[in-house]
Amino acid sequence: AHFLARGYDVTAWDPAPDAEEKLRRLVDAAWPALERIGLADGASPDRLTVAATAEEAVADAQFVQESAPEKLELKRSLLARLDAAAPAGVVIASSTSGYPMTDMQTEAADPGRLVVGHPFNPPYLIPLVEVVGGKQTDAAAVEWASRFYKVAGKSVITMERELPGFIANRLQEALWREALHMVANGEATVKEIDDSITEGPGLRWAFMGPCLTFALAGGEGGMGHMLDHFGPSLKSPWTRLEAPELDDTLRAAMVDGCDEAAGGRTIAQLVAERDQGVIDVLRATGRLPRQRTEGTDGIAHNSSTMGDEK
Repeated sequence: AHFLARGYDVTAWDPAPDAEEKLRRLVDAAWPALERIGLADGASPDRLTVAATAEEAVADAQFVQESAPEKLELKRSLLARLDAAAPAGVVIASSTSGYPMTDMQTEAADPGRLVVGHPFNPPYLIPLVEVVGGKQTDAAAVEWASRFYKVAGKSVITMERELPGFIANRLQEALWREALHMVANGEATVKEIDDSITEGPGLRWAFMGPCLTFALAGGEGGMGHMLDHFGPSLKSPWTRLEAPELDDTLRAAMVDGCDEAAGGRTIAQLVAERDQGVIDVLRATGRLPRQRTEGTDGIAHNSSTMGDEK
């Protein structure tokens, strides 16, 4: 949906029998939000084509984004298949949420063009993409992918080295791990945990990250004073590094807690609320994507997407 909104032609493939119907339904659902933030010249859902095979999808591609489920062997075989079918020199990016490219590029004939291009949900609104190569990836492929995402309206972090889970997911998982502990131990409800973020640090994190936020807590002395003054007391919450056992009891508590926090709203209603909230934050912080005029960016305008959109 994001690439369509930026005025690109997109060819998609998914092996599921109802994939085309589902994909077009997802694009239609996302389009109103994309219209609110502004479409590029020529942007249209009609520029989506659904291919019958992976090979057909990438035959004329100028960029490929693989978004298959998080199964390592599936990623390896699919990337090798795409590598064999895509035109020479075309960069192939994986949307993996955590696998290093080094572990995924082992079966490809040309691993040098394979990179990680990790987006965030919903990818048609969240700007961030983390880009990193594997041990066999050419530096030029990483550079090209980073430039392409930027031209396509994304905010890119080009990582210098591989790290399982990359940057943002590792930070998210640290918070998620602690949330699971609190629910498992009866220390907080799901709603209390969510409210503690949306009514507290989440408001600051929307425009200033946790490190600068903590630095401000040190006043004129900045981070140095904050660490010296608050350092000893900050250690008190550092008590749980391992995730709790996700047993049936904890699973039920999380499911029931989320149902309660939803307050009767459907998933579709929650998605619409989330999307509008993201748009409002982007607008308030001056980070709505600039409209791209078709044909003026020097980047290929044909993109292929493989698998489920993340």
